[in-house]
Amino acid sequence: MLKKSISIVVISILVLTLVFPILCIVKADTIKLVVSLGADLTKKQQDQILKFMEVERDEISIIETTIEEEAKYLKNTPAIKHIGNKTISSALVERLDKNEGISVKTHNITWVSEEMYENALITAGVKDARVIAAAPFEVSGTGALTGIMKAFEEITGEKLDEEAKHIASEEMVITGELGEDLDDQDKASELVNKVKEKIIEEGIKSPEDIKRIIIEIQHELNIKLSDKQIEKLTELMNKIKNIDINVDDLKKQVSKIGEKAKEIAEDNKEIKSFLQRITDFLSQIIKKIIDLF
Repeated sequence: MLKKSISIVVISILVLTLVFPILCIVKADTIKLVVSLGADLTKKQQDQILKFMEVERDEISIIETTIEEEAKYLKNTPAIKHIGNKTISSALVERLDKNEGISVKTHNITWVSEEMYENALITAGVKDARVIAAAPFEVSGTGALTGIMKAFEEITGEKLDEEAKHIASEEMVITGELGEDLDDQDKASELVNKVKEKIIEEGIKSPEDIKRIIIEIQHELNIKLSDKQIEKLTELMNKIKNIDINVDDLKKQVSKIGEKAKEIAEDNKEIKSFLQRITDFLSQIIKKIIDLF
């Protein structure tokens, strides 16, 4: 009987020694994920958002984004008018491996498109991240950008440049306004991204040259901008030119959202399958231990 007891202890220690490091690796991967919830959500709405994001409250890091934090990045700009009096939109941010780019998926976000988020996040300095911006009902989505930037800082442990965050928020709103005027959000996002890329790539500095590029690219995209719209974009790009954005990074960060989402879904299935195999293995070991008795 004593020999059997010793055997059981030895087998148990061996199983834990083999399995524990594997479980730690899986756990370490989950640390890369943070959810920012709008501070004005009810508990029921929070649960609704987390369910849509397919995450469990006790398995992730959760932070809140307030209306004051959202307004901070748009104060003293015409864009402040797009801020309401509550922060509802929320965001999930998962850190990806280097050069995997930024992918954004939205739910119940009516004003800010996925491409608008991507462009603004690149300006803010966010890199290699999977993002879900969501709300329990239809909202504009301006608050989610602040939440995404805040969650990314939480994951990396590093602060994004404050000026870049201000400009990114302004870029999102100006692109949204342009999309409304053109009745085409995708076209507006494409215009802003192409202008930004060319200015950074060619090191354009003067407002006159910036305006020239905006006019050139609007013709390429078959868009007709008003003098006021051109002036507003020129002012925005005049700020963006001073941000330290590497053009290669800019190109790498723009992802194919559909392909990225598919890859993530496949990875999640593989992880679940792996964990199931561990569970089955442990069950078999426990059964054999019980049989020894």
